[in-house]
Amino acid sequence: MDEAPRRIEIRPATPADAGAIAAIYGHHVLHGVGTFDETPPGAEEMAARMAAVAETGLPWFVAQVGDEILGYACARPYNPRSGYRFCVEDSVFVAPGACGRGLGRQLLTAVIDACTALGRTRMVAVIGDSGNQASIRLHAALGFQHVGILSRIGFKAERWLDVVLMQRELAGPSGD
Repeated sequence: MDEAPRRIEIRPATPADAGAIAAIYGHHVLHGVGTFDETPPGAEEMAARMAAVAETGLPWFVAQVGDEILGYACARPYNPRSGYRFCVEDSVFVAPGACGRGLGRQLLTAVIDACTALGRTRMVAVIGDSGNQASIRLHAALGFQHVGILSRIGFKAERWLDVVLMQRELAGPSGD
């Protein structure tokens, strides 16, 4: 008899998840161009990044199946200047071998919903590599519009890379 598929749980990340999150991100740092980091952060650095997001009151979620963390997504302030306080930037990473299962969509949806509930009005996706079609398609499927390309702005893996900018409205700004 086939084993029933295990349930995917989307839940808020905790400091105990930092090691698994660092491992997922580290894989993408070393083997991809979706991030322009070139040295994978360890669990301690990832915990510090998570704490910095928590201090802003913004969400950080993980996708968990059984005891295994298979992906994460978060939002952070788009820019620290006060005039940008209603705008956030998202980040989504899925573990190798777990792609194509809808985890990214579930995670990003949770982040969008949480940021909307917090009164944020816009979410920006800053996507490393114009060839990153999986991320571009994910964001487009969730209502993000293409707003620009920063051409050849990053250098990684011995080549120049673009950044694709996408944006999504979350809620009307105060007073609208």
